[in-house]
Amino acid sequence: MKINTNKTNRRKFIKGSTILTAGLISTPVISLAHKKFVPNADGLYIIGPKEGYAPEIGTLLSTMTMMRTWLIHSVKDLTVEQLDFQIDEQSNSIGAMLLHLAATERYYQLNTFEELEWGSWNDEIKKEWDVPMGLGANGREQIKGNKVEYYLSKLEEVRENTKKEFAKRDDDWLNKTEAFFQNQPTNNYCKWFHVCEHESNHNGQIKFIKKRLPV
Repeated sequence: MKINTNKTNRRKFIKGSTILTAGLISTPVISLAHKKFVPNADGLYIIGPKEGYAPEIGTLLSTMTMMRTWLIHSVKDLTVEQLDFQIDEQSNSIGAMLLHLAATERYYQLNTFEELEWGSWNDEIKKEWDVPMGLGANGREQIKGNKVEYYLSKLEEVRENTKKEFAKRDDDWLNKTEAFFQNQPTNNYCKWFHVCEHESNHNGQIKFIKKRLPV
């Protein structure tokens, strides 16, 4: 008789535990299923739509913002001497590459926002940006002696214009296409993805150079 009582109690305990566990698990699942998901528009690692922008444009901008944050982290503590350092006579300095990134974004603004044929902008713009865009010997000679704040301010100035212009456009604009890369059909989405991946490429070069800076 005692054995049967224990079995009965054990069955009651298991049954009660099962019901309790099911209740604990099912309650939050039900509430979450009916809760509207609101993305954190300001989260660095939230790749997706951003308030104030069309969905695809906001997603693109969030990717660019993450990449820019990583770039700034790479260079923010560098001295003028470190920014000017060149591994050899054919290499670009970190400072030159930073200004090159600002120039690249500026030229893609002119091409996509103002719909100017590549290189058709006026002489005033070319005077400011052609050297950092082209780099090479002219870049090595002319882009030096600047503090990191100078380069970061140029990057920020150009990026603010990109954000302002992005906010004016809808996602259909991203699909606007013309012959561009290798004279192949290229849409604005591809062009601005290139701006982002180009920055990633140079950030990798910057990290390579940093490891070889003189102690």
